[in-house]
Amino acid sequence: MKKILLALLALQIFASSCGNKSHPAEQEEAAHHHANHEPEQGNTTSLTQDQIRTIGIELGSLEQKELTNAIKANGVLTVPNQNKAFVTPLYSGVVKSLHIQPGSFVKQGQVIATIQNPELIQIQQQLQQLKAQIALAEIELKRQQDLVAGNAAPMKRLQQVQTELANLKTQRNGIQQQLATIGASQSVSATVAVKAPIAGTVSQVMAQLGSNVAINAPIAEIVNNSQLHLDLFVYEKDLTKLRADQTIHFTITNNAGKEYDAKIFSIGTAFEAGSKTIPVHAKVIGNKAGLIDGMNVTALVSLDKSTVPAVPSEAIVNYQGRDYIFIVVDPPTAASTQHSHADEDGHSHATSGDHDHAHETETPQQTSVSYQRIPIAKGTTDVGYSEITPLSDLPAGTKIVTKGAYFLLAKMTNTGEHEH
Repeated sequence: MKKILLALLALQIFASSCGNKSHPAEQEEAAHHHANHEPEQGNTTSLTQDQIRTIGIELGSLEQKELTNAIKANGVLTVPNQNKAFVTPLYSGVVKSLHIQPGSFVKQGQVIATIQNPELIQIQQQLQQLKAQIALAEIELKRQQDLVAGNAAPMKRLQQVQTELANLKTQRNGIQQQLATIGASQSVSATVAVKAPIAGTVSQVMAQLGSNVAINAPIAEIVNNSQLHLDLFVYEKDLTKLRADQTIHFTITNNAGKEYDAKIFSIGTAFEAGSKTIPVHAKVIGNKAGLIDGMNVTALVSLDKSTVPAVPSEAIVNYQGRDYIFIVVDPPTAASTQHSHADEDGHSHATSGDHDHAHETETPQQTSVSYQRIPIAKGTTDVGYSEITPLSDLPAGTKIVTKGAYFLLAKMTNTGEHEH
């Protein structure tokens, strides 16, 4: 019975010893899992060296850069109303010919279409009759002048002839002016010529051959782009920075490959309907090739140059309407997988197992680097750099993440980390 009790006691001691002793490899895996899955707090996140290499994190420091301060604004190209015109006939009729198409350039006074209306013949016949009556009246006037000179006729008859002749000439001049205004010939013809009121490019044609057009119904539109204007929409806070004759550099919103220039000539005094912006009017100068009325543009108004603390624009991230940068904080020290304790004389010894066996299974834990998110105020952006004002003090020599900040932000936000 005594032997049985001793055997049971030895078995219990052995089992207890095995339960308290973990394999070094299992200890390493548990420590690695704890390092990678420990919840990150506040505005800090960590990456392993492998993750840093994969993402391509690059570091830099806060630099002093000379940046050009500028106002960025959106706008639209417009043509003044005096440089746009509808081509409208002044006499109704059927379109007989069209000499234009969209994109055609026309000169002022050029015939762009003809309209036919038989009613014109009546007016032209009336003109011819008036001319004949005027010729007879002039002969009668000459005869009456001769009679009065020989005292063979009274002065009253001469005066009546003079009055009749004047009335006939007035009617003739009126009809001639009417025919000239509507573009009709003074000879008998049912055709009216429609002429371009201004020089420019035909933007659209509304009529077609055979269509019946009424008086003042547009058959085409002409736009003269030589006087293009740029209407910018500037916020109230930037209005005091603008002045007349200031140069604006702008690009087409859908094609930023080419830059154009404009010069401010007028600043609005009232808000645009439905917005908090004020219109600023500028005249496009220099080359206008490719610019069309109604194009949306993005403009930069250069103000001045100043040397300011700046980082590459790529280093700045935006989250929930606020701007941030990431800086490097002290990385955690790699923990050893070998457990030791200090004895009374200050020396360290292995707690269990053979010392040589512990040395063989020891594997250093992979280190990680911690990055902290810092709120900033963003300022001028120029030549790939942006002015920043950190909202908390940065120690001298602070390393800033200049490439890969968006990956850090994604890791922080995707793991449920929030700003405190």
